[in-house]
Amino acid sequence: MNEVSISTAAGVFDAIVAGPPEGRPVLLLHGFPQTGRVWQRQIAALAAHGYRVVAPDQRGYSPGARPERPGDYRMSVLIDDVVAITEELGWAAFDLVGHDWGGAVAWWTADAHPGRVRTLTVVSTPHPGALAAALRTDEDQRERSRYMIDWRETPTTEERMLADDAEGLRAAYAGKIPQDSADAYVRHLSQPGALTAALNWYRAGRPDGAIGVIDVPTLYVWSTEDSAFGPAAAEGTGQWVHGPYRFETLQGVSHWVPEEAPETLSRLLLEHLRAHGEYGSTANTPSVDSRKR
Repeated sequence: MNEVSISTAAGVFDAIVAGPPEGRPVLLLHGFPQTGRVWQRQIAALAAHGYRVVAPDQRGYSPGARPERPGDYRMSVLIDDVVAITEELGWAAFDLVGHDWGGAVAWWTADAHPGRVRTLTVVSTPHPGALAAALRTDEDQRERSRYMIDWRETPTTEERMLADDAEGLRAAYAGKIPQDSADAYVRHLSQPGALTAALNWYRAGRPDGAIGVIDVPTLYVWSTEDSAFGPAAAEGTGQWVHGPYRFETLQGVSHWVPEEAPETLSRLLLEHLRAHGEYGSTANTPSVDSRKR
């Protein structure tokens, strides 16, 4: 694995890169409060199988792409970052993987640019349409999502999370990820302006428009002990995917799937990529018969 900088018109993104340059390209998007480091085990597994893997620190997490205004973290801008990064890498098409907020960006990018996204893999985060429906009808999901309202406070949230050696921030990981990773995330988000930038994802407001159904081959991985996303939204996600769909539930695993269940996630990801071809024209062809619940 190497650390590189990817320069775009929006700023400079730090990233972890691995695998042969000629390999099939895969972009991995992290969530809050983490960095591209969250994908270390998946990066190693994919690179070992010949894939070219890039895991950027997204907007706000990369010091060179850290605007101050919450409005600069709108979903449309985050989608544009994905496009800009992949264009700078020279990727006409790529496989897209996301977790947490990175999963939300992945859903929206697959909707906006289906011709470029070969396959989609989302971990934890349900389709935004399914989540919206659950928030309207499911009290359990409304309770799970209340933290997002609390975190929009400024600067109360930052002060609370970073007080006492970032005790509040460390509590978010619930002891489910390796200690060295938790320490690395805390160091990263303790940099001046970093945590505020990360929280601006929550403060940016609603997306600019509505999201539709997803036509690209999709793997959705949800875990039963996820504190943020409940079964109603997870089980409803399949209604929003018209392409080949695979829904996998991990029993007894929390929200932090990439680090808590790395081998399982890597296996599922590799199976998904292999199932939908190398660069073939059939990769984005919907097939109801291939859907797996």
